[in-house]
Amino acid sequence: MKQNKDQEFGGVLVKISRIVSLITFAVVLLLGLVILLLVSPTSVKLPEFAQSNTSDTIVDAIAANTTEAPADDMWHAADIDELPATPEGDQIRYGRELIAHTAQYLGPEGSVLQISNGMNCQNCHLDAGTKPFGNNYSRVASTYPKFRARSGTEEDVVKRVNDCFERSLNGQPLEADMKEMQAIVAYINWVGKDVKKDEKPKGAGLIDIELLDRAASPEKGKLIYAQKCQVCHGEEGEGQMMADGKEYQYPPLWGKHSYNNGAGLYRLSNFAKYVKANMPLGATYDRPQLTDEESWDLAAYVNSIPRPVKTSDNTKGKDWPDISKKPFDHPFGPYADSFSEEQHKFGPYQEIIAAKEKKK
Repeated sequence: MKQNKDQEFGGVLVKISRIVSLITFAVVLLLGLVILLLVSPTSVKLPEFAQSNTSDTIVDAIAANTTEAPADDMWHAADIDELPATPEGDQIRYGRELIAHTAQYLGPEGSVLQISNGMNCQNCHLDAGTKPFGNNYSRVASTYPKFRARSGTEEDVVKRVNDCFERSLNGQPLEADMKEMQAIVAYINWVGKDVKKDEKPKGAGLIDIELLDRAASPEKGKLIYAQKCQVCHGEEGEGQMMADGKEYQYPPLWGKHSYNNGAGLYRLSNFAKYVKANMPLGATYDRPQLTDEESWDLAAYVNSIPRPVKTSDNTKGKDWPDISKKPFDHPFGPYADSFSEEQHKFGPYQEIIAAKEKKK
């Protein structure tokens, strides 16, 4: 009898001990949570292994949940998905489709016309003209019509679009009243609808980079291209076609299917700024993968290789009728200064810019 009572008493002690342990654990856990809430987020130090492997993700998550997020003052286009199901909305959506997949409709095997080289408008105007520092359309609606020194005339959006068709797409212009042109214009104007006249939002156009103190080097650029570009654009700059064979996944950078020598990207400054903020694949304006120097040399290499020639505008005075207005890196003479075509194309540019400023 006594033995049974002792066993019962021992069982009770075990149960009490377990209950006490659970209560103690709960109290410790609660105190830990309270301490974490009271500690400043900036004083929390991650383990070394976490810092080396996933620190960016973890720190970003902590900051997002414990500190006030900084204001995003970068320009962003409106959401295309918010367009209403109206004829106007349909027109804008069609315009975006034409920008994103130009070749499907207007390329060598286009379903509407066959008037361009197979590249898409968004090969130069990234994310259908909406990417910050991706040669976007943010300022088009607020600045056109405007006088352009290149043509020596006032141009509207239709003329500007056709410039791209004739130069970057090495093709033929669209009629102003054509359904496709009207859709492209409607989309471009919609993208920039919230930008006020004379306003330059952060992220507009192309990012600024430092000038070189030497001429840009095609030889150095060739090495950079082999290391960082040819995996997508090909050893011969031929690009990579999509499976349907109608448009490029990665566009050609030279050769007969690329932009011609009248295109904006044929100027080294434009090409260098473009790749600095956007290339190789995955680079962004705030996380570039190329230095300024590499960007200039890469531009020199790509634009030193043969491509289609738009001779009429460059040799017959249609481009820059007032030669004093030519940009410092316009690669075709005559010029209003004594510097050579080679220096105007490859640099160094400081002397050219200084001489231009002195004349002003």
